[in-house]
Amino acid sequence: MSPSAENRAPSAVTADDVDRAVRLGLDLLGSAPPGAAWDARAGTLEWDCWETVEHLADDLFAYAVQLGPRNPSPDRVVPFVYDSRRPGGPRNTVHVERGEGAAGLLEVLESCGALLTAMVRTAPPGLRSHHVFGNSDAEGFAAMGVVETLVHTHDVALGLGLRWAPPDGLCARVLTRLFPDVPGGTDPWPTLLWATGRGDLPGRQRRTAWRWYGEPRL
Repeated sequence: MSPSAENRAPSAVTADDVDRAVRLGLDLLGSAPPGAAWDARAGTLEWDCWETVEHLADDLFAYAVQLGPRNPSPDRVVPFVYDSRRPGGPRNTVHVERGEGAAGLLEVLESCGALLTAMVRTAPPGLRSHHVFGNSDAEGFAAMGVVETLVHTHDVALGLGLRWAPPDGLCARVLTRLFPDVPGGTDPWPTLLWATGRGDLPGRQRRTAWRWYGEPRL
């Protein structure tokens, strides 16, 4: 895709966007040198880099399974068990075998990304499933998966000392789908970081609380 095409007016968020975001994140995290400090704090989070990748994999898994039932509950998520491995750690269904190291961690991330990609591709168009930020359709869950991937890759990249700058088109599409309250006319990636409480925008106060809006756009 040419740079000019990537920066045109945003279109719908698709399964291909999920796949692309996850693969870009995997490429970056897979470039971490042997012995990288996966136990280092991930950006401004209270989790370390390993926990944050586990949490990201869990997010992708959780969004995929919300698209599984043909008659999903409008009031609660699919009732998997979520638990934390330590006080203050992320509450996940997905946990990675530590003995498998970073390669195993990224394999789990890749697998969960593939699950969400497949479920977005096959979900019925009229399906609506529960999310605390608004019951959503397959496009909405795709956009949520892309946001989680972009911003948590950012968090982990800070912890590992890697540079991360995802494509503007991906950022612009998810901003349009999930963040109708954010300002227009600003660069998409810095705007997404601001929208998720991770960065600054000129003339705007830094966000200390944030949410997205998952309901389908009319």
